[in-house]
Amino acid sequence: MKYRVHLIGLILLINFTVYAQKSSSSEIPEKDIFSSLEKSRTQYIQKLLDSVGIAAPIPNEQLVKHLAYYSSYNPMHRVPNYVVHVIPKDILFGTATRTNNFRPDPQILKNSSDSADYWNSGYDRGHMAASADFKWSKQALSESYYYSNIIPQNHELNANAWNRLEMQIREWAIDNAELIVVTGPVLNDSLPKIQQGSYKVSIPQYIYKIVLDYYPPEYKAIAFLYPNKNVPLDLEKHVVSIDSIEKLTGIDFFPKLPDSLENTLEAEADLFAFDPKYKKHLKESQPIITDYGKGKISAFQAKDFIGKETCVCGKVVSTKFVDNGKSNPTYINLDKKYPDQVFTVMIFGQDRTNFSYKPEEFLQGKTICIKGKVEEYKGSPQIIANKEKQLEIVAP
Repeated sequence: MKYRVHLIGLILLINFTVYAQKSSSSEIPEKDIFSSLEKSRTQYIQKLLDSVGIAAPIPNEQLVKHLAYYSSYNPMHRVPNYVVHVIPKDILFGTATRTNNFRPDPQILKNSSDSADYWNSGYDRGHMAASADFKWSKQALSESYYYSNIIPQNHELNANAWNRLEMQIREWAIDNAELIVVTGPVLNDSLPKIQQGSYKVSIPQYIYKIVLDYYPPEYKAIAFLYPNKNVPLDLEKHVVSIDSIEKLTGIDFFPKLPDSLENTLEAEADLFAFDPKYKKHLKESQPIITDYGKGKISAFQAKDFIGKETCVCGKVVSTKFVDNGKSNPTYINLDKKYPDQVFTVMIFGQDRTNFSYKPEEFLQGKTICIKGKVEEYKGSPQIIANKEKQLEIVAP
């Protein structure tokens, strides 16, 4: 178990104990408890970010610090040079949901971009620090919609390969207790710009992500570079070293690290060294195409049937029931596991009573077929199952 897990737990326990002792009431309001815990976590995150020295100063940058992320804003390009944040291990237990409340950052004093700059531009307002990484705090998630955290991003990239990368990093955070993530565009004077709005926002041609696991018993890092266009989902095709990102951007990352450690980490460009399990994951996630008979398609073929009624078949390889107090969804993935899923059966909580079994338990490992309309959700095809008779078990 890594030391940081114990440190976070100790900080939260001390704060909660002190708060409880100060309370004269026999019951502490739930909102006050969570407020105290959130304050402790954000204090820890801010100290962590300060301790590693995210980057050396950049000329003309506006460095702003929010509850859970720091942004180096570039007033000439109207986008961040980089954004850094921490993904905690317990990201899965967060319940805050996206707000879509895009707005200027009140801390940006000069040349802040705004909604008019992006309106009908043909580009997504792409988060550098992913909003889903802040589900543990409503305030932190809300602040992720400041334009100091946004760049013009190709829609296909944002919805597919980039989303795939963000999901994988959250999986790594769960495995590694927590990760420091630095994200930004590659900026230069020759970039095209969005020709509308108050300012002419630069359109980056490349976007990078740096992932750092900085604590004992192991120190490791990996970086990714994506062109700002639709690209293959395969992570291994986009792996680079931090050194190469520094050469492209002119930014010196992690200057407070000991030189020997910094040199070692920033030279790494081996995905399998960063995650030894990833090679096995690749083998397990290879697409399975099987002939299930007339009128039936495989899970891998479902992407070609968006908007159509059909019958999709495949083996249940991963499941998850999310008891979030809202939609309480159940995810049933066929043939490829999350986050590389090629097709998902979605069951909302209100419909679970229509099943004679717990789908996430009973269906695991079985080959099934489901009838319904194929829809697209975050770049992946799915069918919503609201009753048991939509499903047929082909093989136990």
